[in-house]
Amino acid sequence: MSTENLPQSPEQPSRKPRVAVVFGGRSSEHGISVVTAGAVLRAIDRTKYDVLPIGITRDGRWALTADEPERMAISDRRTPTVEELAESQEGGVVLPVDPANREVVYSEPGSVPKALGEVDVVFPVLHGPYGEDGTLQGLLELSGVPYVGSGVLASAVGQDKEYMKRVFTSFGLRVGPYLVIRPREWQLDESAARKKIIDFAGEHGWPLFVKPARAGSSIGITKVDDLAGLDEAIAEAQSHDPKILVEAALRGREIECGVLEFEDGPRASVPAEIPPPETHAYYDFEAKYIDSTPGIVPAPLTQEETAEVRRLAVDAFEAASCEGLVRADFFLTEDGHFVINEINTLPGFTPISMYPAMWQASGIAYPELVDRLIQAALRRPTGLR
Repeated sequence: MSTENLPQSPEQPSRKPRVAVVFGGRSSEHGISVVTAGAVLRAIDRTKYDVLPIGITRDGRWALTADEPERMAISDRRTPTVEELAESQEGGVVLPVDPANREVVYSEPGSVPKALGEVDVVFPVLHGPYGEDGTLQGLLELSGVPYVGSGVLASAVGQDKEYMKRVFTSFGLRVGPYLVIRPREWQLDESAARKKIIDFAGEHGWPLFVKPARAGSSIGITKVDDLAGLDEAIAEAQSHDPKILVEAALRGREIECGVLEFEDGPRASVPAEIPPPETHAYYDFEAKYIDSTPGIVPAPLTQEETAEVRRLAVDAFEAASCEGLVRADFFLTEDGHFVINEINTLPGFTPISMYPAMWQASGIAYPELVDRLIQAALRRPTGLR
């Protein structure tokens, strides 16, 4: 029988890609991650994407949260938490571990698990350990789910400041003097470990910066002006990470540059300058996020300096095998050299963060920046590449 004249079923419209925005996490940067997530949720084009907000509590539970970015802002000088946003204090979200199945499931004690639908791409806005350091990226690789940002290796290198500096040095990038104290050194002979730091200060002078080796957002960092403040600084850094990094102070200007992966490769934004904050000893967490010390965009550099720092930012991106995005932080020293301080593979995306501000000044507004990152992740396969 011919079906030529039978009524045809209308074609089902293809569904919009579904983006899971994952935020919060177990690190000391939990609150800033929530703030970043609020900004990303506000920026995602809802006519183009479906969105699933997933928060990770400070004890590691994956929670379904309300899609209410207005609640994800700093208020009364405190950052929000996933616990405040979770729809349930017991329910949990489970990502698939089968690459053939991208369906996310939500379950609560005593209830039948509920399918939340498939996820096409994850936009992780986690900062610090257990999210930015390759751990989440490894989970997503096992699940076969595309995600925004760098892969396992680059994320791990970008999180560990010691190995980041080792990679940069091997690629010919200039880094400042530094010293690493591993937890075993401290446990075996605390006096010898402290003497290493004192000898380092004798060689490079005070002040020193003592910081956690694997943390960000300037959390746990202390500027140490003399021997009297050293023990307190070490304790503060170790409260965030048992491995600590000691850096010599570099005299110069703080310059940042954003890198974004386009279809034809990574490109650098116009750079920004971080001026010395008036009410803080350096550009610490309070200066960045609470008192919102403004950066200068674009940085007042010569054409030659601008071209050089943009080239170096892309070189750093490539040296660490990064993908998607990076913020590269430099010092322009008094003798005219750029020294790379660090990269951030998942930089802050808060409304006052420097990464989106630099791209705004480069002609890419915040919503377009978010869209480009999602599209790049959807183009990129998981697995070895």
